[in-house]
Parts: sequence; C-alpha cells; structure tokens
Amino acid sequence: MSEKITGAEALIKSLIAEGVDRVFGYPGGAIMPVYDRLYDYTDQLKHILVRHEQGATHAAQGYARVSGRTGVVIVTSGPAATNTITGLSDALMDSTPMVVITGQVASAFLGSDAFQETDVVGITQPITKWAYQIRRPEDIAWAVARAFYIANSGRPGPVVLDFAKDAQNGLVEWSHEKCNFIRSYIPYPEVNRDDVAKVAEMINKAERPLILSGHGVMISGAENELAALAEKADIPVAATLLGLSTMPSAHPLYKGMLGMHGNIGPNVNTNRCDLLIAIGMRFDDRVTGDTSKYARQAQIVHIDIDSTEFDKNIKTHATIHGDAREVLTQLLPLVKEAKHTEWLKTFDECDAVEKERVIKREVFPEEGLMLMGEVAHKVSAATDDKAVLVTDVGQNQMFSSRYFRYSLPKSIITSGGLGTMGFGLPAAIGAKMGAPERTVCFFTGDGGLQMTLQELGTIMEYGTAVKIILLNNNFLGNVRQWQEMFFNARFSQTPMINPDFVQIASAYGIKAENVESREQLDGAIERMLAHDGAYLLNVSIEATDKIFPMTPPGAGVDEILITPDEKYQLS
Repeated sequence: MSEKITGAEALIKSLIAEGVDRVFGYPGGAIMPVYDRLYDYTDQLKHILVRHEQGATHAAQGYARVSGRTGVVIVTSGPAATNTITGLSDALMDSTPMVVITGQVASAFLGSDAFQETDVVGITQPITKWAYQIRRPEDIAWAVARAFYIANSGRPGPVVLDFAKDAQNGLVEWSHEKCNFIRSYIPYPEVNRDDVAKVAEMINKAERPLILSGHGVMISGAENELAALAEKADIPVAATLLGLSTMPSAHPLYKGMLGMHGNIGPNVNTNRCDLLIAIGMRFDDRVTGDTSKYARQAQIVHIDIDSTEFDKNIKTHATIHGDAREVLTQLLPLVKEAKHTEWLKTFDECDAVEKERVIKREVFPEEGLMLMGEVAHKVSAATDDKAVLVTDVGQNQMFSSRYFRYSLPKSIITSGGLGTMGFGLPAAIGAKMGAPERTVCFFTGDGGLQMTLQELGTIMEYGTAVKIILLNNNFLGNVRQWQEMFFNARFSQTPMINPDFVQIASAYGIKAENVESREQLDGAIERMLAHDGAYLLNVSIEATDKIFPMTPPGAGVDEILITPDEKYQLS
C-alpha cells in the first residue's frame, strides 16, 4: 500500500507526469494548499509569477503556440478565476491547448456565496472544450490526465479544472495513468479515402486552383506536406492571419495573406479561381467579407479536423474530415503534376499594383513621420526574417503581420478570432520562454500595451529577453481609421495622452529608447537586437497612418480599397 499524499501534491505530481515543466500563475487563498506543496517541487516544476491572471492565460497561449505543448495556468478562486475568462475565450477561438486550474471554496460551502466563490464551471463551459470541478482527491489524477488529452488532441483548446479546497487538503493514494481514450470523443477521425480521391480528382481537373492555408496546418505540423502539394500541382497558396508562416514568404508559390487587410492577389483571385482548397481554416468573416459574394464561381473544398466547421459559413462542394497532415499525405500520391503558368501570372499583376500603390507608400516613405509598415519591414529584415512575431491587436497587428517575412514555421503569435487588446505582452513572454533560442519581436500600440503593462514586472523578474516595438501614434489607431473613413472623422475617445514609456520601462529595469525620426530607426533596431535582455523601442508614428489594402465591412473580398477614396480595379 503506497503512502497517502494530499490532493494538492497529487495535482503537482500529475502535472509533472504529464510532462509539464512550467506553469504560469498567481497564488491566493483557495489555491494556497497547491502553492504550499509547489514549494517542494520547484526543481521539477518552474512557476512563473505573472502580475495579473489574464496575463497568465496569454503567456500560456504564447508558450503553447510556439512550442506545441499545452500551456498551464494556476490561479485562485473568484476574481482570479473570472480574470482568466478572456484568455480562455481567446484560446478556444484560436485553437490553443491550455489547462487552467482554479482554486475553489471547500465543497461544503459551494452554493453559499462564500468568500471568493464563483460558479467557474458554469461560467467557463461555453468557452472551453471541457470544464470540471474536482471535489474529491481520488479524482485528481484522472481529471488531470483527461484534461491534457482533451486540450491537446484533435482541434486543441482550453480546459478548466476547478479544484475545491477540501479536495486539495484531502489524502489520496496517488498513481498516474495517461489518458488516450474517451468514449464518444474522437479527436482524430479516420480519413475517408473516397473523399480524398474525390478531392484529388477535383485538383487534377482544376485550371485555376488556390490553396488557403490556415492555423490547422501549423497545429498539425503539415508545412512540408503543404509545400509538396503546392509544388507538385503548381498551386498558389495564401494564408489566413493565423496561417502565416505555414509557407515561407520567399516561396515562389506563396502569394500572401488573406483577409480584410490582406494582399490584393489572394483576395481578388478568391473570386476568380475555379477551385478553392481551404485547409485548417474556418472561413472567418474577416477572410470571406460578404459571404453572398464569396467565391461563387468556384468549387470549394474544405479540409478540417473539426467537422462542425463544414458548411457553417461557406457552402462546400467536397469535404475531408481529418488532421491536415494526414489528409495531405494521402492526397499527394493521387494528385498529378501540373503547371498553371497563366493563372500564376494574374497574382503578379495584382502584386505590381499593390507594390506601386500601397507598399511603396507604407514601407518606403520619403518624408514625414515614420509609418508602421516601414518599421515592421526593417525589424524583420534585421532579424534575417527568422524571428517570432508576436502582436497585440489593431493597426500594429495588421502592419506587422503584413510586412514581417517568415522563413521558419510557428513564427506568428497573435489574437485572431477574439482580437484581444493586451494579448501581446504576456504572450510574448510565454513565447520567449517556449522558444528561448529564437528572437521574439513584439509589436504593439500605445493602447494595447497599457492594458497589460504590469507584465513588464514579469519580464523584470525572469529576465525574459523580449524585444518590444511600440508603434506609438497617441491614438487608438484602428478605431481612429474607421472613425475617419466611416464616421465622418468624429474621433470620439480615440486620442490618447500617454505616459513616458521609456521611463516606465526603465523603472522595470528594461533598456529602452525613444525613436523620433527615420534617421534614428536603423541604429535603434541594431541596438535592440544586439542587447542580451529585454528592450523597448518607443517609435513615434504618424497619427494619420492607415492600413491598406482594405476590404470595407459588408463588401466582397475583391472590392478592395487601396486608398480611402480609390478602389482596386480588375484588369
């Protein structure tokens, strides 16, 4: 008979048994037994003390997205648990594996409105893959194993374990058994060979095929298979925001980013192709624009591990239910070698217009204050296009995503589905901890940075060498752009009076400098990247800087503005 241990210790031993070596969290009353036992396991389980529970979730997301491992968060009950809601919702929408462990009042007090009691399971069920309350120490090992299996299998996502205090203090004979099966949960469906054969035939007959690469390609590690399919059948590839870096930017078949602020070629040719092959993406409204105008001329193929996405937003002509890598592996032998030279030339025509009418203006301005596009372009080039890009949300997100170039997979971490301002700083911390060998460049605006600014304290404590590029225009820039274009330039509550960010960073022991002119930019970037630790560049940006191309709300994907008053004209 083995020695009994407390439920708190059983949780820690279960996490270690699942291969966890790092957790992000913040202690408090209802989770204190776990933190007490953690004191004896710090050589096996490193705890990162964030400055806010929301920061813990975003740090865990950044860690998970760059490493492929499940991010783990430990917080207490009540307000701590509710502070994780944004991160849970963000992780669900962006398919990020995360296990959040919340403290809870003792079972006898449940439902009594005890101090810091919240119905965590009730609140989080709609925004998680699974939410479960542990009331007995005997259930801990089972619940943890099940949580990790659910979080990081199939379409990944967040799981919550709500841990009652009496279960933490109770004694149990602990043993761990990995979970690899749950009745009625089939994370990896068997790929239907007839579906694969049908899609292969459609590809072989297509004259103007186009691949849309989404986050599912990255999650499944199917980057090589994607490139092999594109190269064999000579198919152009475009990426969703979260699908960026699934194909190197320099690949001749890579044609750019889809969506509201994506590249002209892939958006226009979505409505000119005869076969649209969507892989690991969900036809988000920012990609489709007006769905009644979306790819009406094309046959549409959808490959996804989550069958609930089929025909949800866009009606398809064929689907393959399965993991992207497995599906592409089965497709490759059935697809014939082909050439689509004339079709590919149409992308070049679009690129020529975009380079002359948009990129020249946004990346290579000759005068005036600095623009976001030129800063992103220069930082990417200075890292030899090998950095991990982490963004906040807004214009900084769109500019940096567009003008960063990607040569390695898993090179972008951004809040896509939920669009969470404040996501970036803690996510960059988690990303650097998940890939310490890589340079992590975090682009943010002055609005988003101040939403989780306290996480500079986490950088200070752990010496996390995040490179922070603050694109500072003293505005909520994205909202300002919409106000100027669609609300008669009535700038309601978007101008911002900002603090001295360099002094704030310095107070946290972070090297920082102001960059106020174009002449200072190259040297500042060089100093930032050469510095061993964290570094902040506070870059003064033209307040009226606007992100183009732009598909206006309610428009079709080929109804593109290249300036506020000028539409792209099809040749």
